[in-house]
Amino acid sequence: MSLIRTKSIAEQVEELLRGRIRDGFYASGSRMPSESELSDEFGVSRATLRTVLAKLAVNGLILRKQGDGTYVNARIREINAHLGNLWEFVRIIEANGYKPTIKPLAIERKPASNTEATSLAIEAGDELLALTRLFYADEQPVILAKNVIPLSFVREPVEQIEGQLQIREILIRYCSQKIAFAITDIWSVMISEDVSTIFEKEKPQTILELQVAFYSNQNIPLALGSNYFDDKTLRLSLVQAWS
Repeated sequence: MSLIRTKSIAEQVEELLRGRIRDGFYASGSRMPSESELSDEFGVSRATLRTVLAKLAVNGLILRKQGDGTYVNARIREINAHLGNLWEFVRIIEANGYKPTIKPLAIERKPASNTEATSLAIEAGDELLALTRLFYADEQPVILAKNVIPLSFVREPVEQIEGQLQIREILIRYCSQKIAFAITDIWSVMISEDVSTIFEKEKPQTILELQVAFYSNQNIPLALGSNYFDDKTLRLSLVQAWS
């Protein structure tokens, strides 16, 4: 395998292994090739390979067993659902054993409220791109996601935006912006009339509300999310790693 030099060799090997783990090339819970086999495949030193494996272990993607080898973490689906401080709703649905789909309910412009303007560091009344989508687990609605993005970031006509994409993908494709981290506040709320209708639930019931603020690596606020999460159907797991 030929590696390019635009990134360090270790970074390239790490990306390749992360991709293989994410895509199931190395199955969850399976034993990975040995250090010598991987170093031969990638044409790198075993020292470089050990550095990469150590980082993957710190992030919880693999488990290194002394005298037995390296294994893909059997709970990798849960770990992948919360990489980079960002819960991926599609991955959460998959991790719970369901097939995910996203149905756009509305993609439109709207003026920023005072609260939205403060959180996004813009002026009240500035135009926002507002997206309302419904995530399904198999045929059951489980997450109502409402996101707003400053329209100044959007580089394509609003009418061309594909609502079936996740917020991370929308920001990359249509705004040339990449999420570096997100801050999420979670609490339980009484389900409202409109949300109960969407989720086909009878009132009164509680539901989890996730308020999320997304930031770039320059700490620039990129988007906000108000999400209603059916925790009676889906389990929400938080994976943490310490380096």
